[in-house]
Amino acid sequence: MRSTFTRRLVLPIAIAGVAGLGLTACTGDIAAEDAADVDCAPYEQYGTEFDENEVTMAGTIVDAEADRLIASWADFATCTGIEINYQGSRDFETNIAQLAEGGNAPDIGIVPQPGLVALLAQNGYLRPAAQSVSDNVDKFWSPDWKQYATIDGTFYGAPMLASVKGFIWYSPSEFEEKGYEIPTTLDELMTLTETIAAEGDHLPWCAGVESGGATGWPATDWIEDMVLRLHGPDVYDQWVTHEIPFNDPRIVEAIDAAGEYLKNPEFIDTQSIVSTPFQEGGLPILDGTCSLHHQASFYEVNWGEGVNVAPDGDVYAFLMPPAEAGGDLQVTGGGETVVAFHEGDAIDAVMTHMSSDVFANLRVSEGGTVSANNGVDPENASSPLLQQTIEILQDPNTTFRYDGSDLMPGAVGSNSFWKGMIAWLTGEDSQKVADDIEASWPAA
Repeated sequence: MRSTFTRRLVLPIAIAGVAGLGLTACTGDIAAEDAADVDCAPYEQYGTEFDENEVTMAGTIVDAEADRLIASWADFATCTGIEINYQGSRDFETNIAQLAEGGNAPDIGIVPQPGLVALLAQNGYLRPAAQSVSDNVDKFWSPDWKQYATIDGTFYGAPMLASVKGFIWYSPSEFEEKGYEIPTTLDELMTLTETIAAEGDHLPWCAGVESGGATGWPATDWIEDMVLRLHGPDVYDQWVTHEIPFNDPRIVEAIDAAGEYLKNPEFIDTQSIVSTPFQEGGLPILDGTCSLHHQASFYEVNWGEGVNVAPDGDVYAFLMPPAEAGGDLQVTGGGETVVAFHEGDAIDAVMTHMSSDVFANLRVSEGGTVSANNGVDPENASSPLLQQTIEILQDPNTTFRYDGSDLMPGAVGSNSFWKGMIAWLTGEDSQKVADDIEASWPAA
């Protein structure tokens, strides 16, 4: 991947409240297994004696994804005797700094933004990662992934899952019935959109950007994809590092290009985007009331039980095409970083496990997600699309760029950029939004 950014004691895995967190959206309990029924060989390195046998953890992962995450460490918890209490909240990103300042952070946080990792580290809230975690990352991840959690020369946490963004979900049966072709350029994508709109029985696109305190982030993915495709990786890098201003004409052009889809009432229900939860944004494809939905590989989990994700299934996806036919494979993506707010042997053991190829393969096998861990077997992925996603992430010829808003300072990436997208979707023009976001960029 090319990137310049560079115990026999059996305890239950409970989903309990983390003291003082005030988080919501807990997942359901998953019962612990009897150690006699588990192969504990992969976990012998961790031992069964710890200063504390309970580790609290929090993050933005909720609902079915959280259940799968918890299942991924069930054997580890049974074999080591470490009780992992996880609680998820969609507002984790907006609350965690304040909680850390008040001494109420969990032992471990799953942080979806490198910019937020940097903010937490620079404020002294994070503990440097154990050597065992660093060693795993050196072994199983490319150097750029380690760099995302290295702040002022100190490494704080391991990548966990990953995603490729810029997928466009569609119904294979609709495409076959109506003779639609997968577009190979941005011009062809617009032609396809116009064709569907002209047929008149439904709007071409559907979307939702509501996400609690993070409302607006799905629209930032559109902008990032357009910047990369229209102006290339060098301009993308200059943009996210503020070597060029947010309101550079090329960035405004990319915002306008996204607006040709997201702000056109002939292409999309512009009145519902802001209020529709992002998890529900693409579901109209299933009942034939929309044809296209722009969302990352991780969206697969939202289709629900019984929905076949395959080239000849109920839904599938293609990558947003390049500006010109035959262009290089350029993708944006994201992931989470597992960081520690407190010290402890059990905390180190959990973080070491979660940075390993064992954990990565277990989580991918549970379905609905992928990892850029190079020890992951693509065959463990739950669908052809996710197998393809892993291969994209592991391909040294892929030009990969981390989600731009996640790399920007928190005041921008998880604040003014998100809010600016809401203002933009509800009437502000691209130049005004870009100017306002530029004005919010912290002084050097």
